[in-house]
Amino acid sequence: MSEFQTFKKDLTKTRLVETDEDAVRNGLGNGQILVRVERFAFTANNVTYGAAGDTIGYWKFFPAANNESGDWGCLPVWGFAEVIESNVDGLEIGERLYGYYPPSDFLVMSPTKISPQRFVDGALHRAELPAVYNNYQRISGETDYDSAMDNLRSLLFPLHVTSFCLCDALQEAEYHGASQIIIVSASSKTAIGLAQGLAKEEGAPKIVGLTSRSNVDFVDSLGCYDQIICYDELSELDASMASVMVDMAGNRAVLGAVHGALGDNMLNCISVGMTHWGTLSDNDPQSVQMIRERTSFFFAPAHIQKRMADWGIEGYNARANAFMSARIQESLSWMQVEEIFGMEAFSGIYDQMVVGNINPNEGIVVVA
Repeated sequence: MSEFQTFKKDLTKTRLVETDEDAVRNGLGNGQILVRVERFAFTANNVTYGAAGDTIGYWKFFPAANNESGDWGCLPVWGFAEVIESNVDGLEIGERLYGYYPPSDFLVMSPTKISPQRFVDGALHRAELPAVYNNYQRISGETDYDSAMDNLRSLLFPLHVTSFCLCDALQEAEYHGASQIIIVSASSKTAIGLAQGLAKEEGAPKIVGLTSRSNVDFVDSLGCYDQIICYDELSELDASMASVMVDMAGNRAVLGAVHGALGDNMLNCISVGMTHWGTLSDNDPQSVQMIRERTSFFFAPAHIQKRMADWGIEGYNARANAFMSARIQESLSWMQVEEIFGMEAFSGIYDQMVVGNINPNEGIVVVA
């Protein structure tokens, strides 16, 4: 059995650590379950978890095994797992769960707040971490469950939750008075979900997507952007329009160039992703043009907690699930899922993805 670990200070460095499932089984305590991870998705969003691992606490969810130095961590992933040992009444061996896992063969959990539909992992080290990540869905409690959607659910639900929250936050703020919304890294799956959601809203501002030249045709085929601009043709951007930026990449050079062009017309820059984690320093000459006081980081779990307070849990779930279901249906026309079998094979794919070599229409699912 193995666990995929990433070097916290350099996301390009990884290792596979052998783990002892028998020892974990024998040491399972009262109130705990052991689950075997069946499959998980890996996207640019997981790279962001690593880039923000210390500031937000993503490294704390799943402490790495054999890690005396503390230099290694497990990047959280979303997927499905099966209960293989249980010391919890009502959670039986063979039950399947959807939620947040390490890229590992198994995980020990301490279920609390158990209902027919879900439970919370009450492990002590997770108590102070964002609550939304500690919730697990019991597949046996889902009336409309379709196993054929497992891969798309693993790939898109975590991303489209953020897309939903961004759409909702922009609507609540009346788009900050902007006439155009500029989405950086328009080919990313979270960006696509956002653009598709905005395109359905009557009265939404013009939606402008910034992307690399190699992705222009793909982004154009989606039909959800009003204008598409390549990074090497930013002069085509109408800088006279009051604008809100939503940044999925964290590329300081691009951000600085757009901020500089817009000037006072840059009303707000919402930072979401950090896929260009290698450019996060301020050394690039373009970065000095960034308008820091109008830039803020968007943390979807905080917005989810706010809306659960506003609408109630069931009200939030109904609205979010309707949004995500619509986005998944739209994705069927462009998403190609590639299944990777085993951690060894995943290592090679990871090496490409962490440096940005990601086909925008492809989704990677690792079958453990």
